[in-house]
Amino acid sequence: MAVTIILALSLLGLVMAFYYSSAVNKIPIDMGVDDKDTKQRLAKIHSAIANGAMAFLKQEYKIMAIFMVVFAAIIAVLIDDHHTDYVNEGLYTAIAFIFGSVISIASGFIGMKIATQGNVRTTVSANQSISSAFNVAVNSGAVMGFGLVSLAALGLLLVYLVLKAIMPEQLPTHVLMEVIAGFGLGGSSIALFARVGGGIFTKAADVGADLVGKVEAGIPEDDPRNPAVIADNVGDNVGDVAGMGADLFGSCAESTCAAMVISAVAFSGMVDALLYPILISAIGIPVSLLTLMMVKVSSEEQVAPALKRMLIISSAIMAVVMFFVTKAMLPDTFEIGGVAYTDLGVYVCFLTGLIAGLVVGLMTEYYTSHDYAPVREVAKSCETGSATNIIFGLALGYQSAVGPYLAIGLAIYIPWMLAGMYGVAIASLGMLGTLVIALTIDAYGPVSDNAGGIAEMAGMPEHVRERTDVLDAAGNTTAAIGKGFAIGAAILTSLALFAAFLTRADLLLKEQNGPEYDLLSSINLLDPLVFTSLFIGAVLPSYFSAMTMKSVGSAAYEMIEEVRRQFRTIPGLMEGKAEADHEQCVAISTQAALKEMIAPGILIMGTPLVTGFLFGIQAVAGVLAGSLVAGGVIAISSSNSGGAWDNAKKYIEKGNLGGKGTETHKAAVVGDTVGDPLKDTSGPSLNILIKLSAILSLVFVPFFVQYGGLLIK
Repeated sequence: MAVTIILALSLLGLVMAFYYSSAVNKIPIDMGVDDKDTKQRLAKIHSAIANGAMAFLKQEYKIMAIFMVVFAAIIAVLIDDHHTDYVNEGLYTAIAFIFGSVISIASGFIGMKIATQGNVRTTVSANQSISSAFNVAVNSGAVMGFGLVSLAALGLLLVYLVLKAIMPEQLPTHVLMEVIAGFGLGGSSIALFARVGGGIFTKAADVGADLVGKVEAGIPEDDPRNPAVIADNVGDNVGDVAGMGADLFGSCAESTCAAMVISAVAFSGMVDALLYPILISAIGIPVSLLTLMMVKVSSEEQVAPALKRMLIISSAIMAVVMFFVTKAMLPDTFEIGGVAYTDLGVYVCFLTGLIAGLVVGLMTEYYTSHDYAPVREVAKSCETGSATNIIFGLALGYQSAVGPYLAIGLAIYIPWMLAGMYGVAIASLGMLGTLVIALTIDAYGPVSDNAGGIAEMAGMPEHVRERTDVLDAAGNTTAAIGKGFAIGAAILTSLALFAAFLTRADLLLKEQNGPEYDLLSSINLLDPLVFTSLFIGAVLPSYFSAMTMKSVGSAAYEMIEEVRRQFRTIPGLMEGKAEADHEQCVAISTQAALKEMIAPGILIMGTPLVTGFLFGIQAVAGVLAGSLVAGGVIAISSSNSGGAWDNAKKYIEKGNLGGKGTETHKAAVVGDTVGDPLKDTSGPSLNILIKLSAILSLVFVPFFVQYGGLLIK
């Protein structure tokens, strides 16, 4: 029954993605615009953004293709364990890896494509009404939400069915689940390129546009005279849409794989129970469709509350529906590792993760929206200059990590007590239960942001920019909520993968050393190897953040010099009589992103592999635990500091504390510029570090067991 339901709901999701895409694309890009020059500008700007985003993705995909082939070969050669009598596990894992990579690429591409189509249509719809513009932006986000989740659920189901059909019948179920983990590794590997590369691209352009355009030249944020403004808009799509999509696709696939690996022995021969983790994502599709049908907007004041209501309504419906799904798919009682659990306990695990995700999102909103005291306090600090603004912004980020970490801690403790490691994996899927809606409102943000920029550059009437600003202000908050949601999901996903890693390693070591062997007893904090590895893992996020921030800084340096050069050498540019060379700025961001993402990628993927080969399973466990705990804190604080600085600037630009053009506003712009790489590059990219390290370790367990610990044997 589970196979039929997952297949049907996945196809429903793809149909809805096509429906919403058609609804967006049928709107003419010059709808309601009578002025010929304005029509030409709209077409030209739209084309420049879409072509720039596509050009970057094409270059990035070339690198991804090479990586996929090379790493699949490494997996096929290195991963094989005691089942060599009748199957080469590495070969099938490589197939799953390729499949997961391709689906992840497709998910990010779908999101980016619709975002570049929806932005200009949101602009012209804003000329009609706020409700029309809101609908176009939400519909654009819905294409990504439905498309990505449907592809994730369908991909996981197909890889399970295909591998089950082509692999030997006598293969134990847990080995099949271990092979399927390669699908999650593929998704997370592509997210590495999309998140890090896209993040470097967008922030290099954003910093260059802000510092030279707004601070030095004193022109508006999206002024067409600014050479970097098109690159900035392109970056919103490749970083905040394609990057976020690949990131959350990875979380969805990895959490599902972790749950299936942990429960494989208990549910061997019970297909419905085994596929229950995939079913959680699939059930979110009709729930999200119902939610979108229930939420409408007719005035500017309703925009931000409507987006928040989507999360709350979808969470409430999901909580009710999943009770019946859990009772229907899981046995009343079952055992994992000799410990008995119940289906009701598993449902509570799901519910705990669902609520924790909602709490993390709302806490993130509190610390990043200018409707609340923390951001207004940061804005107030701008009155005494950039230094106090940065101090207050950093303090806000550190403080904002406390509440989400407590919520996540409860989402770990309660499930662990109710259903062990399997419960933690289900909790992570619970947090991702409303993923369609989360992706919808997240992609809504960059679409609205682009719409405002297009309105400014095309010279649309003032009321159009005012309406897009309303949409963008709500989008900034939802983007911050989305980042908090993604970080929380990454932490729980990483812990679930860590649990699956230990489960699988313990099983293999028992078969190698005898049933009395206990891996967990060998992972002792008082063991110098484990303790040292913990320290190494804890410092990884800091080093990774430093690498990505310096990458943004280096790329931004080139961008700033290019923007200054154009202002200086192109006659009539500042007077609006000449056009800026936007393509050169897009090229600078593209080249910098592709070059600078390589070193952080090697750090993430190389650390667990080298650690396991040289020092063994126990050392890998220490590295994973250290990077998980430290990385989550840095990710939340970085993301929220950046979001707070951004919205503090927008709070001032709305006319508060003196408004635009004042010294207070300039201080806010500097803070926002400092926060850009924190909230859109180093912070979100840490999601990939903690998840990719864990899924990589899970997939390479057979290699570690056979050949690991070279220096301690």
